[in-house]
Amino acid sequence: MTDQLKEAAEKVVQRAVRMGATSADVLIREDDTFSVSVRMGEVETLKQAISRNVLLRVFVGKRTATSTTSDLSPGVVNRLVDDTVEMARITSEDESGGLPDASLFGNDFPDLELLDTTWENLSPPDRIDMAIRAERAALKAHPGIVNSEGATFDYSRSCTVVGNSSGFFGEYEGTGGGIAAAPVVQSQGGMQRDLWMSVSRRVDGLESPEEIGRKAAERALRRLDARKISTCEVPVVFDPMTARSLVGHIFQAVAGESIYRRMSFLIDEVGKRVAAPGVTIVDDARLRGGLGSSPFDDEGIPTQTTPVIEDGVLRNYLHTAYSARKLGTRPTGNGTRAATGTVTIGPTNFYLKNGAHTPEEIIASVKSGLYLVELIGFGVNGVTGDYSKGAVGIWIENGKLSYPVHEITIAGNLRQMFENIEMVGNDLAFLGSVAAPTIKIKKMVISGD
Repeated sequence: MTDQLKEAAEKVVQRAVRMGATSADVLIREDDTFSVSVRMGEVETLKQAISRNVLLRVFVGKRTATSTTSDLSPGVVNRLVDDTVEMARITSEDESGGLPDASLFGNDFPDLELLDTTWENLSPPDRIDMAIRAERAALKAHPGIVNSEGATFDYSRSCTVVGNSSGFFGEYEGTGGGIAAAPVVQSQGGMQRDLWMSVSRRVDGLESPEEIGRKAAERALRRLDARKISTCEVPVVFDPMTARSLVGHIFQAVAGESIYRRMSFLIDEVGKRVAAPGVTIVDDARLRGGLGSSPFDDEGIPTQTTPVIEDGVLRNYLHTAYSARKLGTRPTGNGTRAATGTVTIGPTNFYLKNGAHTPEEIIASVKSGLYLVELIGFGVNGVTGDYSKGAVGIWIENGKLSYPVHEITIAGNLRQMFENIEMVGNDLAFLGSVAAPTIKIKKMVISGD
């Protein structure tokens, strides 16, 4: 299949140049997907599909146009190429436009263990059963769990080909899947829900459906009979699910687009301390079996391991070829194709590295504070770093999780929050391309009653 897609990519690029493009590149991706959702032991939705997408970018001098289609028939693709070249002729010039420099491309890529063919040993009934087992385990965990928002099983196998008029053509395949469960627990104080999931490129990397259901139930049960609290300023512990959102804000702040647009609280901070000692964040596209790993990015640039923050010091921003030209530096292999065919900056495996402390040790270090389990809303200013979000958590008293709290808001400033990280956990959990372990921030304002 990769040979067919590569041949199609070559024809697209050749036609673009023949029709007058100065240069061109194309990404063709084929996805074979399966997804099922169940609720109360019954299948609610079931979908299996094979899709293909062509994402084209052409340059006429410094003028650029992009386009996309899911129809790979020769007539449709030829018209798409011709129309895209014509569109490029009438767009405005951009001095930073163009393909990556030809010297950046390579053809010697490591095996990143992205493909696991044993997924194919799971029949559709097997896959459905895994979702049912996860939900069943959650429902059996406690008498108070009387309902469910369901459980899911998802799987995909993809083949990606990138080619351009500089002569680079590369391809790779990958698999991935996940299981999730979301039970609902009821008491006199009302109903609460929570979820847990496991995601991996390999079948044997998934937690068992029973373990996923059990953890989801535990998370829901600990939220029962939540209380309100008075406004205070105390230490706040972010669990891995909430900590990953903080790390995601750092990604937005170091993305080259944010830097050249002057829309980041980390502008002109390379080489300066922006977080506490012991805080190390990397973007590692070469992590073996990583959910965001790939040998090259969507522009064909070889990927790499990029240190972003090392022991609290900002080391690098992340770039596509375009943002690198704008800022006079090199691309970092973070090019990602948007649905329109344009190239944006995306994370690969962007994560806060493990620290030395267990989650239990971190909780035990707090005399009085908050353990966060959910963040609500979008109250983050990427330019100033000001941070304010609704939250749900568990109150810590004398080093122990005591009772759930809700209807609160936590507030601070992202720069100060990262500078005030006192402890980093050793429980890094990859549930997507951005990940983090448990972290403890020295103090934050919690607004309650």
